[in-house]
Amino acid sequence: MSFIKGEKVIVVLSGGMDSATLLYHIKDMGAEPIAISFDYNQKHRKELQSARELITYTATKQWKIFDLYDLADITGKSSLTNEDTAVPEGHYTDQSMRSTVVPNRNMVMLSIAASWAVNEGAIGVATGVHAGDHAIYPDCRTEFIVHMETTLKLANDGFIHPHFQVIAPYIQMDKAGIVQIGTRLGVPYGITWSCYKGGNIHCGKCGTCVERREAFSDASVEDPTEYEA
Repeated sequence: MSFIKGEKVIVVLSGGMDSATLLYHIKDMGAEPIAISFDYNQKHRKELQSARELITYTATKQWKIFDLYDLADITGKSSLTNEDTAVPEGHYTDQSMRSTVVPNRNMVMLSIAASWAVNEGAIGVATGVHAGDHAIYPDCRTEFIVHMETTLKLANDGFIHPHFQVIAPYIQMDKAGIVQIGTRLGVPYGITWSCYKGGNIHCGKCGTCVERREAFSDASVEDPTEYEA
């Protein structure tokens, strides 16, 4: 991953560990990150507060929160948006975690980010998806990223940056590897948010909390997170 200094990259910033690392990583590589976050009525909307803090920490000049509230109306079976469906506890590899899938989420978000990329003349859109997501989320896999890039180029032929790419540097990396990169870059992981339950502090039991804990442990990095249990 390398850029000509000052080239613009649209970064999909959730406020979690992976996208926070990505924001710092893109900036470290010499590009100018432009951040976009999405409010889709997720239970863990607290992540958007973390995104705001990360924007301040990195002095990112452009940032938008895009309203996708109506997405919840058509993806209402997901435990991330349905108030009547509990977020499951356990590991990401558990079948129960399938309830956290928000259908077509990444395709929608990357499409919107690409529209902004065309308008800004950005060389690409960047997403923090990683290998740990592959088991459950079909739109976090290499095949999806490859085909999404092709589709966005075709959809914007003649208008999009000639070297446009969907940048997914962690697609074959586990979360511990991301933590190691972020630690080197000085990412303030203590302000990032992972928990899908959306309480005041991380629950410590849902899939994202379990994965967060494992990542710090496997990376031999001190976990700055406060957990309920």
